[in-house]
Amino acid sequence: MGDEELEAWAGLGREPAFAIVGLGGAGGDAVQDLIGLGSPGVRTFAVNTDQHHLVRMPVEQRILIGERRLRGRGSGGDRSIVLEAAQDSSEEILRRLARFEIVFLLAGLGGGTGSALLPYLASELRKTEALPIPVAFLPFEVELESNPERRANVDGALADLEKLGGLLLALSNEKLRRFDALPLHRVFQVRNAYVHSLVTSLVDMIEHPSQINVDLASLKSHLAESGLSTLLYGEYHISDPERLVQQALSEGLLDFALDTSPSALLHLDGGSNLSLRTLDRVVQAVRSRLGEPRRLLLGTRVRPEPREVVRLTAVIGGLRSRSLARTPRSLEPVIRSVG
Repeated sequence: MGDEELEAWAGLGREPAFAIVGLGGAGGDAVQDLIGLGSPGVRTFAVNTDQHHLVRMPVEQRILIGERRLRGRGSGGDRSIVLEAAQDSSEEILRRLARFEIVFLLAGLGGGTGSALLPYLASELRKTEALPIPVAFLPFEVELESNPERRANVDGALADLEKLGGLLLALSNEKLRRFDALPLHRVFQVRNAYVHSLVTSLVDMIEHPSQINVDLASLKSHLAESGLSTLLYGEYHISDPERLVQQALSEGLLDFALDTSPSALLHLDGGSNLSLRTLDRVVQAVRSRLGEPRRLLLGTRVRPEPREVVRLTAVIGGLRSRSLARTPRSLEPVIRSVG
């Protein structure tokens, strides 16, 4: 192998392959928390119609849209105006984002900016080589009870996202009520820390080779066969694989129910003491909760040193958004497994 070839290979890793983009106010605030938690090797962006919110974001690049019509003052909850602004600015936005392999798009649903931008940019990025992963924050129910416009924004955005299929992380603010003794800003920090764990676990799975490897091509192929999917994450002691699966599938903030026979991509990250028996117990625990998956892809990374904690990253497909149906079909084991 010549020096020129080695230099070319080394150059492949110089530019980060991942981006996190905050859309609107809630999405931008979430990205700010993720930056504080540390996201090495990930570029950060913010897109907004509100200039005052945008300028205080500690991201690497900011994009203001709709400045001629909205004059940097926000959308007033109007999805249609934001969609027009996004279409006008789509060339610039895609020029900045389409060069990444994976683009996480974070937005709160209910207002105009995030509700319009999240499905639109996810759809546009799907036409490129990038893999968009929408992360939607669903409002507290009290925010929607007497606000039909806000509920329409949520339902419209989720319907558009569900039609796209692929990975969708929908996090329910209602599930944050278990932390109701905390100050409100700390509650949202808990949610954003959970998002940080999901993002970093997926980036780590793709970025670093494994003994049984799951690369970006494997992930894309799996998603193409799985319909609407979500990402789950858990860490637990190596002695209790069943508890690890329970933590990943039951204790998150994601809001989904099973629609058809599921698929599962599982990636275990452990130390040199990770045994085949532990691996088998994890797979069996997943099967007992989801039923027999129609498609199961497995990856493992074994570190050279022993580790007491095992990490599970799972992509579960064959889902639908529970928020789109007020009375989802009764599948209690699966409903419990995703929160």
